[in-house]
Amino acid sequence: MFVQGVMMTHVALGVIGIMFAVALFVDVLNVNEGNIERIKKLSLAVAVLIVLAYIIGGYWYVVYYGHDRDIIKAGQWPWAHNYFMEVKEHLFFVMLLLGIYLPIAVYRNAPLMEKEKRCLVLGICALIVVLGFFMEGAGGIIGKGVTMGLMGR
Repeated sequence: MFVQGVMMTHVALGVIGIMFAVALFVDVLNVNEGNIERIKKLSLAVAVLIVLAYIIGGYWYVVYYGHDRDIIKAGQWPWAHNYFMEVKEHLFFVMLLLGIYLPIAVYRNAPLMEKEKRCLVLGICALIVVLGFFMEGAGGIIGKGVTMGLMGR
């Protein structure tokens, strides 16, 4: 039960971080004096959520993934680990850095009225969302790889 709770917390924090990045993207597109404070708060929230998802996912990976990896690699979908987990392991560092940089970009460029300043923050948000969707999909494929490995036993 604890293992599922750790994994679901990791996933939930990631999904909420993606949703906050989408909300931030929309707010920056429609920036005005009234939403600057919300933009700042959202940027901090995205950073915190991504960092927490990273820490919790890293804990799960170090403590529990070894057993799952062996099941996946011995099963019908070894590519679920060989491709998706390997790519996910490396891309997440990019997403982590983008998440940490997001509030820096927002606070240094506030109030974001100039187009160039908005484009930087919009680009960071868009990358977080796209990478986040890949992370979620890859996690689903990896989970299904475990299921497929267990079905072959």
